[in-house]
Amino acid sequence: MALSLIMFDCDGVLIDSEIIAARVESERLTELGYEISAEEIAERFAGLTLVRMMELLREETGMNFPEDFVEKTDAEIERRLSSDVQAIAGAAEMLDKLDLPRCICSNSMGMRLEMCLRKVGLWDRFRPYVFSALEVGTKRGKPAPDVYLYGAEQFGVPTRETVVIEDSVHGVAAAAAAGCRVVGFVGGKHTYPGHGDALTEAGAETIIKRLSEFPAVVAAFAEWEAA
Repeated sequence: MALSLIMFDCDGVLIDSEIIAARVESERLTELGYEISAEEIAERFAGLTLVRMMELLREETGMNFPEDFVEKTDAEIERRLSSDVQAIAGAAEMLDKLDLPRCICSNSMGMRLEMCLRKVGLWDRFRPYVFSALEVGTKRGKPAPDVYLYGAEQFGVPTRETVVIEDSVHGVAAAAAAGCRVVGFVGGKHTYPGHGDALTEAGAETIIKRLSEFPAVVAAFAEWEAA
């Protein structure tokens, strides 16, 4: 069975944005009296929406958030992304070596995805196939599998013929639940000790640290399927 589609997560895979968002969230939570490092946020909450992170913290600690917490935090994240975000090393070169159709399936909002991808020169490598989980289909974010099911549906291929590359436990779980082949990526600045093991436990078949490794993995998956 041939591979027919590659689906990319964006934050932490194509753009090195997770650590930027985690630093802002750490600062904002510390201001509320809940001290948590950017590294811990990246480890525990990477791949989730800010709203979902707040729900989990509220359940865990009982803390209350100001009504404008999401609005102000998102505004500061976007301000820093607009000036500081960079592509993950080797992203453009990696895309040059891939022939299969591709799309992005992300928990970020569409406007933020376009802003960041334009800034790093990758928007035209994917548009119009850039899907925000909160804006398409069921509008359920990862770890629900819905955005990956939606992506495969847009190309008319079964998920078993797709490969996903993800950097977060929640994203890997979403792709695995959708029935995709999953590669875990640990090359972003937000990576942490045990990151690769956590992705493997969540359902990644293999782990890579550099995007330059990804085309060979896709080729190996295709050969394995054809065998």
